Amino acid sequence: MGQPGEQLLNGDDARALAAGLQRLVRAAAAIVDAEHPASALIARVTGHLGAELQDLVLVAQDFPPWEHVNVDRGIDAYLAERGGGHEWFGISGANRTNEELIAMLTTARRHGTYELGAVDYRTEATGPETTENVVQLGLADTTAPDGTPVIIAQRGPIAQHGPSAVARFEVISADRAAAGAVRDRVERLIRANDVLRGQVLAFGSSEYRGNELLTFLPCPELKASDVVLPDGVLPSIERHTIGIAGHAERLRAAGQHLKRGLLLHGPPGTGKTHTLRYLMGRLPENTVIILTGGAMRFISKAAELARRLQPSLLVLEDVDLVAQDRSHGQGTNPLLFSLLDAMDGIGADADVTFVLTTNRAAELEKALADRPGRVDLAVEIPKPDAAGRRELIELYGRNVDLRADLEPVVAQTDGVTASYIKELLRRAVLHQMHREVAGDPVPVDDAALAEALREMNESHNSLTRSLLGSR
Repeated sequence: MGQPGEQLLNGDDARALAAGLQRLVRAAAAIVDAEHPASALIARVTGHLGAELQDLVLVAQDFPPWEHVNVDRGIDAYLAERGGGHEWFGISGANRTNEELIAMLTTARRHGTYELGAVDYRTEATGPETTENVVQLGLADTTAPDGTPVIIAQRGPIAQHGPSAVARFEVISADRAAAGAVRDRVERLIRANDVLRGQVLAFGSSEYRGNELLTFLPCPELKASDVVLPDGVLPSIERHTIGIAGHAERLRAAGQHLKRGLLLHGPPGTGKTHTLRYLMGRLPENTVIILTGGAMRFISKAAELARRLQPSLLVLEDVDLVAQDRSHGQGTNPLLFSLLDAMDGIGADADVTFVLTTNRAAELEKALADRPGRVDLAVEIPKPDAAGRRELIELYGRNVDLRADLEPVVAQTDGVTASYIKELLRRAVLHQMHREVAGDPVPVDDAALAEALREMNESHNSLTRSLLGSR
């Protein structure tokens, strides 16, 4: 036995030993392969690539689950570039979701666990009411840009994996550089065919088509006449959002920042969300990303999307739920720090508008409300004055035959919100329908409005009045 520190092998001996072990492993693999002839799956892969399994390399790329349809589109675009006509094939067998493709092929060769099978597909949303069939698990033989044979494999997210679920594509080849070139090209095509661009997106569940994390919403279509605000308020909001968007390139050229923050604040029911919906409709080329409630935990991912898909609006509704002033309580708020990091992390040159809404502006974290570059315009959406209440009654009554004298109603609704007036008109219409009053559109007269107002003012409706914003 050698002494401590004594070198047992010199360089030549070590290389000879490694070569001998390599030959031994290959010989053993050959014996196993002889006992287990190559399956159709293995033959399909190695036949196209012109190499044995042990000589293959795999290059993979993972994406968030909501990118699955984009991955599918990117791969389809790449196959089309390579001449089209590529035939997809699948893998059959149990437990296919937890192994990398090379591992699955090796297991198939040694144990026959996996075989050539049909492609798995699933349906993914591409809009509020549109879907596409995309590959959930499948492979396609094609070539790299330099003509080297490669195989592209696609895997969709597995719901059982929860937050760790990913959409993935893998490239297999005997040439690492060729596999990397395919991956890079597919990534560029994924971005060029991005189905999320220009959409209204919400993190969280929805009644519209989508998955558990990201859903598509219809783009609202509202006119300026649908938004009742005090004089000068809506034009100010438009200048800070639509106006800046219209001068994006000139502002960049002048060295001015594009990223901006808009805070809409006021009592519940005054029209903050309604105003926001109007802005969405005025910026149809923008991607809109909405976070509210528990979905605020996705703020970092949402900010990444907003920058990538700019021009964009990143909407945080009821932001006071996560951004309350730290002086009001003990400890730290991880979501608040994530929000501040997200607002700071998007470059000043990004055409991204943060739109925040709150019912409690006074309680907002000072670091969020006071620092330039985070929120640079705060606009109050107040309860309507007399002129505003009359305009709201006419707005919500435009699809009925509004015959009533509005002055008494305007006088008796001082201190209410837009939501209150909307509900008032709805109840007046229901009152006429219950009375089976004839007419199309439904006639709403003095008696109907008076009855609706009396009903809403009764003592047992105090909670309703409070929720709708009545003083």
